Order: sequence, then structure tokens, then C-alpha cells
Amino acid sequence: MFGKIAAANALSDVYAMGGRPIMALNLACFPIDVPVEAISEILRGGAEKLREAGAVLAGGHSIYGKEITYGLAVTGLTTPDKLLRNNTSCAGHSLILTKALGVGIIMAAHRDGEASDKAACAAVASMERLNRYAAEKIAGFNVSACTDITGFGLIGHSLEMAGDSFTIIFDHAALPVLPESLECVNEGWITGGGTRNREYAAKSVNFGETPTSLQEVCFDPQTSGGLLIAVDSAQAGELLALIRADDPAAAIVGSVTALGSHAICFE
Repeated sequence: MFGKIAAANALSDVYAMGGRPIMALNLACFPIDVPVEAISEILRGGAEKLREAGAVLAGGHSIYGKEITYGLAVTGLTTPDKLLRNNTSCAGHSLILTKALGVGIIMAAHRDGEASDKAACAAVASMERLNRYAAEKIAGFNVSACTDITGFGLIGHSLEMAGDSFTIIFDHAALPVLPESLECVNEGWITGGGTRNREYAAKSVNFGETPTSLQEVCFDPQTSGGLLIAVDSAQAGELLALIRADDPAAAIVGSVTALGSHAICFE
């Protein structure tokens, strides 16, 4: 599972830019006492996700180190007219989020037995799911910008989408969240990464009446999170219906407007 999630996370950047992954290199670090069988399973998980993506594993590099580290360097292809950027939003476009939020909080709580196995399984299933299927639906739609939600959380990556010219408006009631993530926040589970994200970005956000628990989920770092897609509002419903065939948690979560008092506002 570690290998699958790491590969899905690495592949996500290519999908977020409108690309098709074609090859990857393993980058691995293992303590000398890790069983060979465990190393084999991690590498097998990564290879399985690459096959699912239609990409080739071309080799890699491995070293000894103090803790297990595994990722991939991915190469993809696209054409200039199909390249998607994260800072080219258009006012009036709607925002689609393709995966539910909260994986960092859920997994941190589960490690201490505070989140259920069911909640952890939902988080793992989300993390290992490729963004390929959502990305492939974008062709033919008027998409102005796209990014994947990863370490900077929904708020941090939305700031990139807003840039210097726009405000991102979120409907807090429409945001998809993983089961038990809000309850975990209410029990005191806030990740260190989420705290750093809040310290960096809070001044740029007007949360309005958004519950504090949901605010923390929006700052929560995501591993292999979903795509945030800015698409012509007239086409948003049609694109969402296509995406939901493979990503049922996907939702229209907001819109892009002209720059207001804050880069990000919640309604």
C-alpha cells in the first residue's frame, strides 16, 4: 500500500498539468535491517500503479538510510495547447474538487487508535486512487486552470489558483470530507503540517461562518489528494457527472471571481 500511494502521489503532478505519464524512476531509501520482503512489496505496489497509469518503470536509484523513503521521478507528455497551469484561472469559472479532504488528520488519528479502521480504509482508498480518471475527462472542456491538492492543503493550493488577480469562493457546505475527519479535529487531532499551513495562509482567507473543524480540514496536508479544476460554469455540471463515474466524492465546491478583500473566501 505504501508503494501504491507513493506512486499515485508522484503521478498526480503530471495529471494536474494535463499530461500523460510515460515513464518513471524509483527513488528509494531503506534502513539496512528492513526485510527484503518488505522492500519487494513497496516496489511491487509502485510498479502496479505505474502499470495502471500506462507508464513504464525504467529503473531507479536506491540507498541505505535511517528511515524508509520511497517515491518516483515521473516523466510525462502533453502539447502546449493542452498544458494546464495552476495560476491561469478565469473569473466566472466553477471549481470541481475530485477527492474528499482529511487524509492527514485521519491517518494521524488512526496511528493512535482514535480513528476507526473503516475511516482509515476510506483514506487509504482515496490516496491510492489515480487522478488519471478525472484528468482524462477534462479533454474537450473549457478548463482554465488545474492543480492537485497535496502538502499545502486545499487552502495553500487554492492560493496558487487565485494568483494576484482573483478570489476563490468556496461553498463550505459543498466540500467533500472523509468520514470521521471532522470528529477527529474536534477531539484535538490537528497535524503539524496543517498548523504550518494555517500560519502561512490564514491571513489570506475569510472563513466567514465556516466551522473551525472544517477550517482545519482545509489546511490539512493531503497525500495524493484530488484535482482542483477551474472550468467554464456552463460546462461544470457535465464535467462533474463524467468525473463522478470514477470519483464519486467529486463535487462542485466553489467559483472564481474578480479579486476581492481576500484571496480565498468561504460562504
